[in-house]
Amino acid sequence: MSAQIENIVTSGTFSLDGGTWDVDNNVWLIGDEQEVLVIDPAHEPQKVLDAIGDRTVKAVLLTHGHDDHIRAAGEFADEVDAPLYLNPADMMLWDAVYPERQPDVEVKDGDEYSIAGVTLKALHTPGHSPGSTCFHVPELDVLFSGDTLFHGGPGATGRSYSSFETIIESIRERLLTLPEKTVVYTGHGESTSIGAEAPNLDEWIARGH
Repeated sequence: MSAQIENIVTSGTFSLDGGTWDVDNNVWLIGDEQEVLVIDPAHEPQKVLDAIGDRTVKAVLLTHGHDDHIRAAGEFADEVDAPLYLNPADMMLWDAVYPERQPDVEVKDGDEYSIAGVTLKALHTPGHSPGSTCFHVPELDVLFSGDTLFHGGPGATGRSYSSFETIIESIRERLLTLPEKTVVYTGHGESTSIGAEAPNLDEWIARGH
C-alpha cells in the first residue's frame, strides 16, 4: 500500500500574549496500514488515537511551538511511545507549556523522515514563529504547511516572536518555489495549493498581513 494522508480536525484553544481563542486544528497522518507519522496532534489525543488504531507511530512532527499545536502532544506521544520532534528555535514557546520536559529530537532544515515509501523534508520557514517548519513530500506533491501558509495568505504575525517580513521571505523563497501543483495541507482550515496562492503574494505584501 502506498502512502496515504489522513486529516483529523480537533478543537480547543490557543493562548498567547494574555489572550485565549477557540480554534480548530488540522492533525495530519501520513503512512500506510502498518505505521504512520503524526503531524501536530492537537487538543484531543483520543480522537487522534482512534484514527490511528493499531498502527505504529514512528514519530510526532511539530510544525511549531504554539500551545494549540503542542499542548496535547506530550500526552499523545507518551500514549503511543513515539519521539517528539521540534525546531529548537521555538523552545521559548515549548518551555511555556512544558517547563520540565524537552522535545526528544531537534528538527533542522533539510532533515528527512521516511514513511511508507515516501520522504518528508523539513523546510525551516520562520515568521509565524522563529522555528516554524513545513514538511514537503516531493513524491506526492504535498506540503504540510503548519501555520506558515493558508488558503488566502500567510499565517498570523501580530503576536510575540512573529514577523510579517520574515514570513513573506519564507513563503517567497521556500514555498512558492515548489511546483504549482503542490497541495498545501494547512494547520487550520481548508487546504490549498502553491499554484492557487502564488499569484497573491504582492497583494499580501500590500495589505501587510
